[in-house]
Amino acid sequence: MHVGDVMKHLLAIFVTVSVVACSGDAAADVSPLVLGSKRELLVDDYLIASMEQVTLKLHKPKAQEVALVCDAPWEGNTSGYFTLFQDGDLFRAYYRGSHYDEATQKGGHEMVTCYAESRDGIIWVKPKLGLFEFNGSKDNNIILTGEGTTNFAPFKDTNPNCPPESRYKALASTGDNTTRKKRPSLQAYHSADGLRWSHIRGEPVITAGSFDSQNTAFYDVMRGEYRAYWRYFTGGHTDERGWKPSGVRAIRTATSKDFMHWENQADLQYGDARTEQLYTNAVRPYERALHLLIGFPTRYQPKHEQVEPILMTSRDGVHFKRWPDVLIPISAPKNRDGNRSNYMTLGVLQLPGKESELSVYATEAYYKGPGSRVRRFTFRLDGFVSASATAAGTLTSKILTFAGTKLSLNIVSKGRTRVELQDAAGKPLPGFTLEDCAPITGDFTDHTVKWKGGSLAAYDGKPLQLRVLMEKADLFSFQFVP
Repeated sequence: MHVGDVMKHLLAIFVTVSVVACSGDAAADVSPLVLGSKRELLVDDYLIASMEQVTLKLHKPKAQEVALVCDAPWEGNTSGYFTLFQDGDLFRAYYRGSHYDEATQKGGHEMVTCYAESRDGIIWVKPKLGLFEFNGSKDNNIILTGEGTTNFAPFKDTNPNCPPESRYKALASTGDNTTRKKRPSLQAYHSADGLRWSHIRGEPVITAGSFDSQNTAFYDVMRGEYRAYWRYFTGGHTDERGWKPSGVRAIRTATSKDFMHWENQADLQYGDARTEQLYTNAVRPYERALHLLIGFPTRYQPKHEQVEPILMTSRDGVHFKRWPDVLIPISAPKNRDGNRSNYMTLGVLQLPGKESELSVYATEAYYKGPGSRVRRFTFRLDGFVSASATAAGTLTSKILTFAGTKLSLNIVSKGRTRVELQDAAGKPLPGFTLEDCAPITGDFTDHTVKWKGGSLAAYDGKPLQLRVLMEKADLFSFQFVP
């Protein structure tokens, strides 16, 4: 062999060995995803290494009955910014009571904050609380008047160190509907019973923003801190005269250890999604998987002043996967195509006797008739997004570790779906191959995968990956459980 050919051959061997060595080091440096026994929803590609003939598919909720009509004299056709949450056996709803007089083109009365409650999430009652007078009577469901009533958005504080007098908290705009525009900011409120509210302190807690929207907060039990989301403009700034909005409508977030001092302010990031005007956020931790944040922001269309809700999800509170398709179109089912008439409310509920579905609520008939309305819609349990195969396809997970003895799937499979466990190198594990898996056919929200190998206890805490051979199937979530 010619000397030059020998040198080329040796160089090729050196390069090959170097690449293999580097590849081995890189593989060794890849840390597995630590799932533990958390439920994981396939709302993004965080858990997915590859998909063949499988895509992530957005699902839309189905319209149900009208749940609440805001037709009391202190409510009206511009009632809005609804917040709903479960509190023990009770479901609570908070919302703005307001009315637009088409004849005078002015507000029909001063804004108030109203309260309703339900035992089943379908039939809502407006209790006569006797707290505030309206037109000479306290026979109403008003819990707040004056400051903060524009967009009062409460939550129940799950912080284990929360004192009883502050068990319920809220953020709301400073000032009434006129003064809040001069120097916009957010005030912090608290309550012992969710009905009688007061300021936590006299000064605002957040000042950089526009806030003329539903500004939300909650205690993040997974991260041990409070998180807030509020209305913002991408080019906004503060000067001696206060906040000056510019740019496009957007959402900003921050965290706090005490609900008073907010830090780590950041505009939400959406990857390569196109810039859109977002009016509200409706972000909350998902109760069945508290490490995931689910939001229903409202996309605003300036040309027609119409709004439509969409879906976004996050694992860190700042970076969101935002879906472009509308969840509830203005045509569904009625009175949603007017000015600002199609918002999702804040809150996802699982109602008693309806364990296989989730209830969400959305507004309609804004500026219409004697009062705006809230209609219930339903998703399948965990049913926001699925890994979907219209024929035969394969999904392979990233390398992960788990804690548990069995694997449960939320899945609809019209064909024969099977699951295989592989080691970190992609080699099928004995007893847990596709051939060892009992085929899955049917509609299940909690199906235990069965293999000839039996219990998964021997692989608890060890790196592995899942390979799912899907046939005409939608996989919504999975969980390793005891």
